[in-house]
Amino acid sequence: MSDLPRRAVTRSAKLATLPLGFAGRTVMGIGKRIGGKSAELVAQEVQQRTAEQIFKVLGELKGGAMKLGQALSIFEAALPSEIVGPYRATLTKLQDSAPPLPVATVHRVLAEQLGDDWRDHFDSFDDQPTAAASIGQVHKAVWHDGRAVAVKIQYPGAGKALLGDFAQLARLGKLFGALLPGLDIKAVLAELRERIAEELDYLREAEAQHAFAMEFKDDPDFFVPDVIAANEQVLVTEWMDGTPLSRIITEGTKEERDSAGLLFVRFLFCSPARVAMLHADPHPGNFRMLPDGRLGILDFGAVNRMPEGYPKVFGQLTRIFNQGDMDAVVDGLRDEGFIQEHIEIDGEALRGFLAPYVEPTAVEEFTFSREWLQAQAASATDLRPTNVVRQLNLPVSYVLIHRVHAAGVGVLCQLGTTARFRDEVIRWVPGFSDDEPAPVG
Repeated sequence: MSDLPRRAVTRSAKLATLPLGFAGRTVMGIGKRIGGKSAELVAQEVQQRTAEQIFKVLGELKGGAMKLGQALSIFEAALPSEIVGPYRATLTKLQDSAPPLPVATVHRVLAEQLGDDWRDHFDSFDDQPTAAASIGQVHKAVWHDGRAVAVKIQYPGAGKALLGDFAQLARLGKLFGALLPGLDIKAVLAELRERIAEELDYLREAEAQHAFAMEFKDDPDFFVPDVIAANEQVLVTEWMDGTPLSRIITEGTKEERDSAGLLFVRFLFCSPARVAMLHADPHPGNFRMLPDGRLGILDFGAVNRMPEGYPKVFGQLTRIFNQGDMDAVVDGLRDEGFIQEHIEIDGEALRGFLAPYVEPTAVEEFTFSREWLQAQAASATDLRPTNVVRQLNLPVSYVLIHRVHAAGVGVLCQLGTTARFRDEVIRWVPGFSDDEPAPVG
């Protein structure tokens, strides 16, 4: 396959350039220090070159390496735009324009997964995919009972390639430690490996999608296509038309963008309470605005199972942040594992970093914009050891929650949505309402 390099020797060679390159630059840095440069300046140069190499290789690889890069999006604010800009562009290209499988391979996979008589399941099947992503592609077809369906087919060998990436990435703990001393990268990698194994299991995805479809059946705000058939590597669901959220971003009216953004937030916040799961891949390509005004949702491969709903402490700390007690916020984050014992952190620097996630909950109505997000992130765009982003940890239980929040804020800023987001938090996030008791700590 041209879009997913599966040969272990090739993928290992690309990942091996990370630690070897880092070692070489460290030696070069020592030489510069002897030449008169300060230790801090040399360290910053080494870190910057290391970051460039990390993001370059993560962008070149699909699969596990790309998933790690997505999960570490929280830390992109700590890196200069000239480093992460090309990386983001590569990720977007990989997500939006993966080359399709040859038709013969598609037919072979369907025969292997559904039997030699696989065509008997369909009245018609379009050999050209309508969408392609990192581990599979989607074809439009007509089921034998006349229903239009989406047929999601997993790339042959995708699972082996993805999980193989993690075996290689697990060796890079020290490298990431040099950039992000507050992060327990091994724990994050272990969590991501477990989640990617789930994404590879289409039966598990079918179970999640069916649960969402049942909960939101006849819902006035949302539509989820139900599952018709599934096995481990092929998933058949109802077909859903509609306007992609990406087109609403670029061509929608202000009213359309406001409505889409509010429904987008409502869906993400209400799902843990209603379905005990959080859709963990809020990419614009996974959402459609339907003609009747509802938001349609696709792709349930990445979900965070939350049987207790949103963690109550999440709402409590958001409320305390809005009240201005940063000492209590720091204590609460330390209790939850976001700040490790050996790390000291500046409360005001932390306030600046958290503002994009919390500020929209402090007012009755809020407008997201690219300019607002850029202004919020401006204080965190360096590699100095005092950068608060580099001092934070990402507890495994929050890996997917953070992924959703970070990506969600980005989508809302692309939409430029103005709406009463605070109302959604009050309704769906436990611990946020003023009548909730504050945490004792």
